[in-house]
Amino acid sequence: MCHGPASLHVEAGGGRGVAIINPKKDPSICFSCHTDKKLEFRLPYHHPVPEGKMGCSDCHNAHGAEIKPWTATTMEGTNEACTRCHKDQRGPFVWPHKALDEGCTACHKVHGSINDKMLVARDHTLCLRCHTQPNVPSVGGRNHNTFWIRGTCFSGGCHTAVHGSNFSEHLRY
Repeated sequence: MCHGPASLHVEAGGGRGVAIINPKKDPSICFSCHTDKKLEFRLPYHHPVPEGKMGCSDCHNAHGAEIKPWTATTMEGTNEACTRCHKDQRGPFVWPHKALDEGCTACHKVHGSINDKMLVARDHTLCLRCHTQPNVPSVGGRNHNTFWIRGTCFSGGCHTAVHGSNFSEHLRY
């Protein structure tokens, strides 16, 4: 039971905020079942749910017909949940990063990560997961080894428009 029985609210005399649990403001009720997610929010980079700046229901609807396991959630549904807040990453862009076709979770963790920007991997290895595959633009005719010590392709300051660009097909601005 997510809210607690309404009888506790009535027995306590009712009133605003009396004996009622609001999961939007207190994620502990969600974490009582979703213990794995609670652990993800303890990672160094996470959405500010434990800090009370957002709640589980900002991204998830615990009621209604669309309740389904995360593995059954469509990419479009996941991206829509992300871009409700991350509007600048939605586009459209003149030159979109093709990784957007894979969805937000191709590069980002959903709840928390050990990596900045909640990335699934750190440094250039994230970019090379795709950019060493056939039919994907390579890293070009330039030797990038000296640049990779700076971090990821975007944190190194080279390809800063990682989601897409309206100015450079190489995602530089």
